[in-house]
Amino acid sequence: MKFLRILRTSLRALRRNVLRAALTTLGIVIGVAAVIAMMEIGNGSTMAIQRTIATMGAFNLLVFPGNMATAGVSFGSGSSITLTPGDADAIVTECPSIIAAAPIVRTRTQIVYGNRNWAPNSMMGTTPAFLEVRDWTEMAEGEAFTDRDVRNCSKVCLVGQTIVRELFAGESPIGKDIRMQNVNMKVIGVLRPKGANMMGSDQDDIVLAPWTTIKYRVTGTSVSTPNLSAAAAAAASATVLPSQVYPNYSLSLYSVPSAVQTTDTPAPVRFAGIDQIVAAARTGEQVPSAIEEITALMRERHHLRGDMPDDFNIRDLTEIMKTMSSTTELMTNLLLIVALISLVVGGVGIMNIMLVSVTERTREIGLRMAVGAQGPDILRQFLTEAVVLCLLGGIFGIGLGRATSWVVRVVKHWPTATSLGAIIAAVVVSATVGIVFGFYPAWKASRLDPIEALRYE
Repeated sequence: MKFLRILRTSLRALRRNVLRAALTTLGIVIGVAAVIAMMEIGNGSTMAIQRTIATMGAFNLLVFPGNMATAGVSFGSGSSITLTPGDADAIVTECPSIIAAAPIVRTRTQIVYGNRNWAPNSMMGTTPAFLEVRDWTEMAEGEAFTDRDVRNCSKVCLVGQTIVRELFAGESPIGKDIRMQNVNMKVIGVLRPKGANMMGSDQDDIVLAPWTTIKYRVTGTSVSTPNLSAAAAAAASATVLPSQVYPNYSLSLYSVPSAVQTTDTPAPVRFAGIDQIVAAARTGEQVPSAIEEITALMRERHHLRGDMPDDFNIRDLTEIMKTMSSTTELMTNLLLIVALISLVVGGVGIMNIMLVSVTERTREIGLRMAVGAQGPDILRQFLTEAVVLCLLGGIFGIGLGRATSWVVRVVKHWPTATSLGAIIAAVVVSATVGIVFGFYPAWKASRLDPIEALRYE
């Protein structure tokens, strides 16, 4: 009941001079509005930056095969064939931190259209999930190939903007056939432009096709990596014999084919090896947990005991992640500094006006003390007035800040995002500013001598 009486007394005192109370809260209104608007614009910009960096593969994980060694000579990471398309499927279904994963088979050859030819920087066989991993689902023209195309080894492909410019002279390539390794591939889609990556490599100089088409129709086997020597590359790309694929296979019932016949009629590899797997974590914070999940899953699938080394390698894009983290942290710190300056200015205005109010109401304070009010009562009254002023300023500031954010989004077309945390923080900070900057004037009022206060002119 005492608090309600103090609150009513404080509100009556504020209503005596509405204009001064409004001007007093103006600093808080402007400060809170600036904080809300800056936070919403900043959150929108941060989300836009994260989406942009995500398209560069910031959340991607690359899984490579392990090392192959012959006669004590190691051919480096990725030289053995230990990954299969089933590994990519298992990563998606059994790793909660992974949103998508796709197998990749690489090759490098000339592509020909009419009297023009070009050697793309990247030629990859993959699945439609690759477009989701690299945030490439939105096509510039045409449509992407499907899982059915992968199963049927369909001779279709997607091309980047550089291929369109260099091979098709800027005209639409949809429906046209390009030739790679004497295999005609129909262009069914054009990827939207991405530009260069952080290393300066052209991301638009790319051809994508079903991995089964690249592996079985174009190259006939997985491409050898640059780490292999000539002898090892020849061994890796040699024709796979039926006895190597099917352990119980026997040639005793049939005539032994010659070397030429074996080369001309390679046996289909039912358990195909791939060059790498690319996976996308759900968020940047889940990248470490995604690495742990993939490591545990791959060791289980490859039947590796605890003392056996991994037959695969996982790499994350640490440099891009550091860039994103530093950018977000810089923007957050900038907004925090602006918020502190705005609220401190508003708090100083509150303190100034409250000191003036104490001076003007000295006789009123003396009269209250003369009829029985104690020092703590006077302290609570003036402190309540300061807090009410700040809370009112915070409420109006929230409305003004939201309106400013909306105008910026509509007029300037800048991305914005509503920040519920900023709104709650604005209310809490407004009350805190009222308590901190209103305490000294309230304390000064409570320390007045009643006799001197009544004699004050």
